[in-house]
Amino acid sequence: MTKKAEFGCLPTAIGSMPHADPKAACAMVRKHLRLPHWPQLPKRSPLENMYVQYSEGLPGASVSGDKVSVSRETPFDEQLEKLYYADAESKSDDYAVSAEYAAGLHAFVSSSSGQATLVKGQITGPISLGLCALDENGRGILYDDMLAETLAKFLRLKAMWQERYLRTIAANTVIFFDEPYLTSLGSAFVSIPNEQVTSLLETVFNGIQGFKGVHCCGSTDWSLLLASSADVLNFDAYNYADSLSTYVPETVAFLKRGSAIAWGIVPNEEETLAKESVASLSDRLGEAMAPFTREGVSYKQLIVQSLITPSCGLASLPFEAAELALSLAADLSASLRSKYVH
Repeated sequence: MTKKAEFGCLPTAIGSMPHADPKAACAMVRKHLRLPHWPQLPKRSPLENMYVQYSEGLPGASVSGDKVSVSRETPFDEQLEKLYYADAESKSDDYAVSAEYAAGLHAFVSSSSGQATLVKGQITGPISLGLCALDENGRGILYDDMLAETLAKFLRLKAMWQERYLRTIAANTVIFFDEPYLTSLGSAFVSIPNEQVTSLLETVFNGIQGFKGVHCCGSTDWSLLLASSADVLNFDAYNYADSLSTYVPETVAFLKRGSAIAWGIVPNEEETLAKESVASLSDRLGEAMAPFTREGVSYKQLIVQSLITPSCGLASLPFEAAELALSLAADLSASLRSKYVH
């Protein structure tokens, strides 16, 4: 891999899978994806809910079901001091994600057969977790400046630890920050300034040495992410291709600096999946890419600076449909790579 995010349209996925058995989930991922990811398994345990999963070790945090709460009662100050010291020294060992919270991650690493070229990891981003983790007044901790800063430093260490762990089995890594709540920016439900969004994202990005990406499965103000230091922008290209096409100059600039688009062109709904084929998805992808090729980015170069993914996670699907989604992503990738990647 070069420093540019030239993935050559490799297939990968968002993270969540419908399994309860981590070994079976890892086997399905590795069977189909040339850029494999470790599987998140929310059906295995509530601790693998995407917001709970990364709360382990957050100062003041407690978990009830799928809810995360943060209290400043003792031992909050002691935990906070420890976190700030670890952040200043970039010491991430105390902020690991345990097998109890991420069985798929540990199974993925332990079942690896040798050194891979590239693997993918994922972590919930600071905006989404900051809105879902609630303070003592029932508000998202994102609205408390000190807690928001604490969360960003905490997730930076979590991401740093994950990247180092994955690099025990792979020469290169790409870590996606999952940010579904970015779709609510500017709405009555989420009132935070753009500058805070950018600052918090850059804090967590700073923990990553390899490729860093952002996944958002709806429509948002893409200009914020396209102007960030992210190497990959992953979006739902099946349902929301038009949303990115309104940011053509920004997207072209993003590509010209060597970053990549991960096209979520494979639907993650069972009935819709059954109607699609490699040919139909290839046509749909071509339509999604057309606004950018009209501005001078060659189709071949777009393919080189792309990944192929499902539109979002697969945990809600039956096993057969989840495997179909991975298979379609893999087959579409193979078809495009045979024509454009040499």
